[in-house]
Amino acid sequence: MADSVAVNGLRVVRGGREVVRGVTFEVPEGSVTGLLGPSGCGKTTLLRCVVGVQVVAGGTVTVLGHPAGSPVLRDRVGYSTQSPSVYADLTVRENLRYFASVLRAPAADVERVIGEVGLEERADQLVGTLSGGERGRAGLAAALLGRPELIVLDEPTVGLDPVLREELWSLFHRLADRGAALLVSSHVMDEAARCDRLLLMRDGALLADDTPQALRDRTGTADLEQAFLALVRTA
Repeated sequence: MADSVAVNGLRVVRGGREVVRGVTFEVPEGSVTGLLGPSGCGKTTLLRCVVGVQVVAGGTVTVLGHPAGSPVLRDRVGYSTQSPSVYADLTVRENLRYFASVLRAPAADVERVIGEVGLEERADQLVGTLSGGERGRAGLAAALLGRPELIVLDEPTVGLDPVLREELWSLFHRLADRGAALLVSSHVMDEAARCDRLLLMRDGALLADDTPQALRDRTGTADLEQAFLALVRTA
């Protein structure tokens, strides 16, 4: 299995402080990789490096065989931020039609992604009138336009009820089954078990890069939250 993302020795410095410290990992194609850790540990900064919108102090980030942020990656990488980048004064459908035209995605993609994120009943509603969770789903829908090969999602399930969270994780795995690579951040440890592979992060560094079961076995714990705590104690 090839790697869609290869990060080597990545360093990011902000305000004189190193916020990402020598991070190295890969994201295989056709997989769901979870980036988990407490708020403020550097997850969002790391994701910004992967999509090429963050100034780095050292190391390399290669995405689909190209340096992160290369123009050739524009329509091959989908990115959904914590704060959805959709327009409040447009409806969900209008937003998606606009982004589809920018990405030169097929017009039929608009209805496809509306269905995939479960917004059929809100499609003609102004984004500004949606709940926080619904706005997040609209942003996710925009990231799925054009069937990107790499999908980077920053806390996509925040504010969602358990049923919708379950539906979205099922969607993530369907996308991976089609061959896409997904890098999904979360600070909710119970989402860790839904990932094929886990990157556990704390204070700008990776504590672990392994499968959920391997992390349980390595730490001798029954659940991944306990595994994370065990890794923190031995770091």
